[in-house]
Amino acid sequence: MLAEVVGRVLGTDDATPLEFWVAVAPGHHLQLDDIVAVDRVLPTGETISVYGIVSQVRARHEGARFDSDVFLIADGVLPAETVEAAQVQVTRVVPETFVPPLPGTEVRRAVADERDEALDLTDVERRVPAGLTRDGQPVVLDLDFLDGTKGAHVNISGISGVATKTSYATFLLYSLFHSGVLGAAATNTKGLIFNVKGEDLLFLDHANSRLDDESRARYAQLGLPVGPFRSMRILAPPRKGDPNGTPATGARTTGVRPLYWTIAEFCRDGLLPFLFADAEDERQQYTIVVQAVTAQLQQHARASDTRDGAVRIDGTTVRTFRELLRVIESKLVPDDPDDEPDPRWSGRAVSRGTISAFVRRLAAAERHVEHLIRADLPDAAAHSIDLDAQQITVVDLHLLHDRAKRFVVGVVLRQAFEAKEAAGTALPLQFVVLDELNKYAPRDSSSPIKEILLDVAERGRSLGMILIGAQQTASEVERRIVANCAVRVVGRLDTAEAGREQYGFLPPVQRQRATILKPGSMFVSQPRLPVPVLLEFPFPAWATRASEAAPPGAPGAAGGDGAARTDGPVDDPFAGLS
Repeated sequence: MLAEVVGRVLGTDDATPLEFWVAVAPGHHLQLDDIVAVDRVLPTGETISVYGIVSQVRARHEGARFDSDVFLIADGVLPAETVEAAQVQVTRVVPETFVPPLPGTEVRRAVADERDEALDLTDVERRVPAGLTRDGQPVVLDLDFLDGTKGAHVNISGISGVATKTSYATFLLYSLFHSGVLGAAATNTKGLIFNVKGEDLLFLDHANSRLDDESRARYAQLGLPVGPFRSMRILAPPRKGDPNGTPATGARTTGVRPLYWTIAEFCRDGLLPFLFADAEDERQQYTIVVQAVTAQLQQHARASDTRDGAVRIDGTTVRTFRELLRVIESKLVPDDPDDEPDPRWSGRAVSRGTISAFVRRLAAAERHVEHLIRADLPDAAAHSIDLDAQQITVVDLHLLHDRAKRFVVGVVLRQAFEAKEAAGTALPLQFVVLDELNKYAPRDSSSPIKEILLDVAERGRSLGMILIGAQQTASEVERRIVANCAVRVVGRLDTAEAGREQYGFLPPVQRQRATILKPGSMFVSQPRLPVPVLLEFPFPAWATRASEAAPPGAPGAAGGDGAARTDGPVDDPFAGLS
């Protein structure tokens, strides 16, 4: 295929080994994100190929001296030439002899094999479809930088409701599971998704009835099948006050299992610290009391017959969180004000003020978590949280208070991490999708959840636990977590946030463009390329709300005739997605 010559290297602007300008030839055009190539022949006779991405385009009148000359030129009174020029950021030099391209050298559009050379894809054997460029060409990620071989973890930033962070995270997961890149290992690979807001992630196993033919064609361009996630389980907290523990999920009523921990599990596994996991707890300085009470609860759980999920503490059988709270309070706050708290429960040299603050904080958590920690349900003894039963496990948190959300996220993450540690092998992989990282791993405070997320970020690569994290503001997330992410993704950014140092991997033009990105468009940075690539990803093939869920056997649903159905024209298919 003969490459299209689009211009020549400009001689009036400096050309460097990392950046140069191209004068666009008459009858041709270059736009942002186009990929180009130029050759240079060295004095030794060796030919160097320089590849790059267009990062800026300008147009000007040659011959004009004053702003008002534009009117004279338009009227034909003043002679001038209209010239377009494009700035190119170099992505690769093959072979790696870093010399600038010479002025006047022909510049061609990179297509086919040259496009792969420009994006450093020629040696990538395991390709994960990541999206499409604006001209409809596939962009892929190197699985080596996702599965821990050379790197791991993905971080996604962007404004809530506009940047479509969660939608892109689930698209990446879908691509990993359905592109064939994982081979036979895909069967045992697991995904753990935390649904922290709305019901967007509760219908992943339903086809999207709004998917149109254009969106289907985009999946075909990426080599992906069209359909929902095939193997999924939803875990949701029980309804408050429901004696049967019926899950509370809103519109989703089938295929949901209750999410709770028995009193025995809470005590035996030392889960109390996860109730003290926000900034206010860090300021109160009652860590010693938390540790002492946790140790006592563990001791009594080990000494009890816990087959019914309850715990016996000094002759008292505890089946509810309220009863547990009363027992703890009795140990720390004696009925007689002159008596001292039991030092085994309070820790030594702890003031009454600190103990009182701990008790008040624990009491305040009661109404938010009592339906999550209980042994009063009929099947409590047989209850367990299995994160491996299906390929995808969605943990629904959207109806919980923030404190309860922190508790669930921390406990479930710890269970998953300890299971990977105990397995002793990285395979099968487990991908964890968590939004609102700035809440669970804030930059300027510490908590048990943050420590687990740090472990996942720093050790998860070797354990086969991969984090796909998202947040509105990367500047508010623990630096080490973001720094350990091999793949960085940016959607629409707030103008002030775009200027933060955390986005230094975006060149100035890309930072400016990030503030005006439309939903469904993302800048993706991966270690193989020094320049982020702008891509668009297809509208979800799975339902993101109850109104989109196609029933089994219906047109457009799994098992149906495959025809797309919509409720009329959709101006912005990503409207309402987060």
